[in-house]
Amino acid sequence: MNDRIQIHPQVCHGKPVIRETRVLVSTILGALAGGDSIEEVLADYPNIAQGDVRAALEFAGEMSRFEENPYEVASS
Repeated sequence: MNDRIQIHPQVCHGKPVIRETRVLVSTILGALAGGDSIEEVLADYPNIAQGDVRAALEFAGEMSRFEENPYEVASS
């Protein structure tokens, strides 16, 4: 999907990470959602690049575009 994101069962229990690091995509997304700027994330994780942060955002966008509803939606 994205050459900057790696999913491997023996790296962080198979959770998506920035390639060749153990920085979880969810950690980056959580920091951004919490109000950190990209510059602050890069300062906290000096072994990643701005392109990695953008790749994490792209990955999240792709994951949110599921085609099937994995759970039942209750209607009121």
